[in-house]
Amino acid sequence: MALPKPLHTFHIPVMGLAYTIDTPIRVAQYGIDSVVSIVDDELMEKMNAFYSQKFELPYKEITQKLHDYRAERITSYLNTVDAIVKKKYAAFCAELATSKEVLNNFIQMLPQMCDVKRALQFYASSPFDKTNEIRSYVAQHLKPGAIDVNIMTKVDKANFVKKEALPAEFNDAHAALRGFANSNLCSSLVLSAGMNPSLYSYIAEFNDFLPDANGRLKKKVILKVSDFRSAMIQGSFLAKKGIWVSEYRIESGLNCGGHAFATDGLLLGPIMEEFKQRRQELADAAHQLMVKALLLRELPVPAEQMELKITVQGGVGTDQEHEFLLQQYNTDAIGWGSPFLLVPEATATDAATRSLLANATEDHFYRSDISPLGIPFNTVEGTTNEHFKSMRIAQHKAGSSCPKKLLALSREYDAQGICTASRKYQQIKLEELELIKDTLTAQAYKEKQDCITVKSCLCVGLANTAYLENHIPIKGEAQGVVICPGPNMAYFDKEVSLKDMVRHIYGYASVLAQGYRPNVFIKELQLYVDYFIKDIGNTANEVTKAQTKKWNTFKNNLQEGITYYESLFDTKGFFEKGKKDILEKLIVYKEILENTTIPETALV
Repeated sequence: MALPKPLHTFHIPVMGLAYTIDTPIRVAQYGIDSVVSIVDDELMEKMNAFYSQKFELPYKEITQKLHDYRAERITSYLNTVDAIVKKKYAAFCAELATSKEVLNNFIQMLPQMCDVKRALQFYASSPFDKTNEIRSYVAQHLKPGAIDVNIMTKVDKANFVKKEALPAEFNDAHAALRGFANSNLCSSLVLSAGMNPSLYSYIAEFNDFLPDANGRLKKKVILKVSDFRSAMIQGSFLAKKGIWVSEYRIESGLNCGGHAFATDGLLLGPIMEEFKQRRQELADAAHQLMVKALLLRELPVPAEQMELKITVQGGVGTDQEHEFLLQQYNTDAIGWGSPFLLVPEATATDAATRSLLANATEDHFYRSDISPLGIPFNTVEGTTNEHFKSMRIAQHKAGSSCPKKLLALSREYDAQGICTASRKYQQIKLEELELIKDTLTAQAYKEKQDCITVKSCLCVGLANTAYLENHIPIKGEAQGVVICPGPNMAYFDKEVSLKDMVRHIYGYASVLAQGYRPNVFIKELQLYVDYFIKDIGNTANEVTKAQTKKWNTFKNNLQEGITYYESLFDTKGFFEKGKKDILEKLIVYKEILENTTIPETALV
């Protein structure tokens, strides 16, 4: 029997290490898909112990003494989550059949144009006992939300026993992949942050990722991408290994949470348009390559081309934007991330951090340089991590003790890797800076010093919130909490219930803050124009030909994006209430770009 179709048209993307670490346990019974980060095995081990005790499940500690402890911890935690979700889902289905209050509350969380909603409304309004009918209908038409997992492909540090490097399959991301592959889950692996050829090739070693003759997959692959070209390159690479990409998850380069991977000025609307126009081309190319690879390996070949989904996320904040992206670009679902940080029922966010987010305004959210990966990182002013970091700097103890070493990727001073946020690394850098202090102006010295000490320990800071919320003891040096919301967080100003947030997504009632909020496309355009101007301003006097070429491409892409939006919103019947503001803002940013001069290449 075919599985029911997804009930909801949104999913909750991965957020940090801990913010969605247990989100499936919280929301999957309602049919809501969510994504768990499987980077931090220590966090998952502690959460496994916590939830095993809470739900009276058997638990056996997996220590670092075990040869493959990282993968085994991940497998064990995911199996625990799976067991709890199934248990809660069964209990919820029973409640739907026996409690009118539970049934009516659930109905109010369903999309407006939804067959399941209409059927359940019929049963709920009946004066007769429909317990058996409801139980039968629910069994046929509902399923729990997916327990998807995320691996950031760049977080793939090699590991060592003393000074001897372990084989590549014991790299952090490789071990995480193995942990998911060996779990009981029938869900998807979300790969983000670009292509990792070694990791991608490793996927093909696990049968759960390979299709049977009917095109069924026990475990699927989702690629998070920023443009069509990236999707084609990565999808083709995987297809040549016999791996089908079941979904391309397009994320705004700058209007998102976490690390910000800016495109070359390509905006979300034109990117989605290209996916819409070339979707079948993407599927056909991958299908041909996959069939060839499977035949070479003498493996089953699907009789028909497999399903390919397109989803999108990054800065969506209203039901109109949600519905527009679904309808205009034939999108399968929309990711809603940062707003759920204000939903205690959905995410592992401690009370102090929720309060910080609720009270923050536009000016408090910014792209920082705190990530040891050297990639711009979206965050908010006033975090406890910022406080503790500033205290250590003032005490001449800059840097973190680096207990987890997940981002110990620099080999500048250590062949086994060292994190740029670590005390060891920063002290070396500061000592080197001190040697040339007399050659620098006071301002130049301070700028270089700040560039060294700005890095934060994300491994601990992005995990602490789950410990704080669940009253799990935190050992070691105080790092506080790092939070990674997108700019869209500025327009949500209060803690809300899961029911109210879902109803906001579907347009029943708004939970937005009072005041002006720019359209999702306009906000992204503003972020890109600001990024472009800042990039030019931050460049030294001598400009290279490559920089000039990059800036011209960036500017042209932005201008073409504006032209696309002018045509789209001038003729289509979308965003009627905000159309005047959208068109006016397009003119403003068009003029700013026209008046922005790209520096000429220095003569050599």
